[in-house]
Amino acid sequence: MANTTKQKFGGQTKGTTNKTTAELREKFSLLLESNFDKLQKDIDLLEPKDRIKTILELAKFVVPTLRAVELSTEDGNGFNTVINLGSGISPEEIRYIQAELEAKY
Repeated sequence: MANTTKQKFGGQTKGTTNKTTAELREKFSLLLESNFDKLQKDIDLLEPKDRIKTILELAKFVVPTLRAVELSTEDGNGFNTVINLGSGISPEEIRYIQAELEAKY
């Protein structure tokens, strides 16, 4: 018989971390910690643009991705003003920085 009550019965509660994901994150952290010096040496050997690209890619695993919050207002003349209230660097800003670095290097 199908559940027509739309209530959840059994299983994980909302927001509970998957056990496998938690274990994988812990092992990945240990791997990085035990190879940090080697990783740093390898990054130091890269060209500046590749070094920045690598650091930005690695940051995705450490720094939580922030969503930009925008406030849009319209003045009496029909002009729309958008104010970015987000903190951190948005994905668009990262792509812009990468494009600028690739153009220069």
